[in-house]
Amino acid sequence: MPYEHEVMAKANIRFVDIESFLVSLGGKVSEGAGSRISVTVSGKTAHFHRPHPGKEAKKYQVENAREFLQQLGVIP
Repeated sequence: MPYEHEVMAKANIRFVDIESFLVSLGGKVSEGAGSRISVTVSGKTAHFHRPHPGKEAKKYQVENAREFLQQLGVIP
């Protein structure tokens, strides 16, 4: 059985769902240049690129979101 940090990120998650979840935690989204966004939750900020032309998050984006959630203490 793999440890939590060894679980592979899924690639079939819509980026808008990640963004919406962060907003539901009180996050504020700031638009940057092009597809760049910054999301600030509880004084901590993460930077992302919205995927294009597709809508599904790339694996590295899911992993970055997971790391941000860990920093926030939302997931262990």
